[in-house]
Amino acid sequence: MGRTHLRQVASGLAFGLLVACVHALLAGAQAQSPGQSQTQAPQLPTYIPQIRFNAGQGVVPYYEGWIRNPDGSFDIVFGYFNRNWQQELAIPAGPDNKVEPGGPDAGQPTYFLPRRQRWIYRLRVPADFGKKEATWTITANGRTEKVVASLIPSEEINERVVMSNGNFDTGVNDPNKPPTLTVPALLTATVTSASQLSANVVDDGLPKPRPIPAPPPTSATGGPVNFGAQVNSSGGNRPRGLRLTWIEYRGPAKVTFDPAGPVSVTSGQALTTAAHFAAPGTYVVRAMATDGALSTTRDVTVTVSGSPSTRSE
Repeated sequence: MGRTHLRQVASGLAFGLLVACVHALLAGAQAQSPGQSQTQAPQLPTYIPQIRFNAGQGVVPYYEGWIRNPDGSFDIVFGYFNRNWQQELAIPAGPDNKVEPGGPDAGQPTYFLPRRQRWIYRLRVPADFGKKEATWTITANGRTEKVVASLIPSEEINERVVMSNGNFDTGVNDPNKPPTLTVPALLTATVTSASQLSANVVDDGLPKPRPIPAPPPTSATGGPVNFGAQVNSSGGNRPRGLRLTWIEYRGPAKVTFDPAGPVSVTSGQALTTAAHFAAPGTYVVRAMATDGALSTTRDVTVTVSGSPSTRSE
């Protein structure tokens, strides 16, 4: 028997062994526990995709850290995570939305926007708070979530961390200053007409906004010149540089802003946004100005009168 024939035999045996191993793995995957359906397909490989819920999920309060104030008091900073991708929830201060100590109403949000909202709520506690704890409890869609916060040394943050949305750089050598934002403190409105929210934003022009990249060149037929080149099209219409956003912080029903989302502004420009209130009551809306690195927030309390059924769309 020649060497060539021996190599062929060996290769055939190896291939046969590989096929046998594959069949054994498949047979093991199809082995069923008692009560399992006989027609269930094998689950190889096992993979659990992320599931997105538009509604029906809970709201999780988050402890972001604490800030030492010049007068000796402390601000405990919270955020929240609304697990729903679309559902917005109005949860008044009370049994389903309470803060302890100082609550149930301690100024926490009562209107919850979808997904993660960071650094959104501050609870001020006295200088002698010591080793006490603060608890924020939220019940939404039948699910109760709570967070317990204390003045743990490792959780200390400062104002710049909040203004920079979590950048722990001290900013010692950074000349950039946060925008100055001016809004009215109190307003009255009705559900039958839009309320005009005015804001004035002043900034030092830092950091310089990144230039908007030019669109990729196209051929005579309108297609890209370099087929297959990566093009980052996400957020192409998102404003850059100094911009302003309004959100709802507290209220019994939804507030719709026009324009919605971040709007580009020029330093010193007075900007007006229309707010439509879906129901009467007391609302708190928040203006947020950012230069792309640091931000400033201001709240406006709006007392809304009228009946929801009288509003004209």
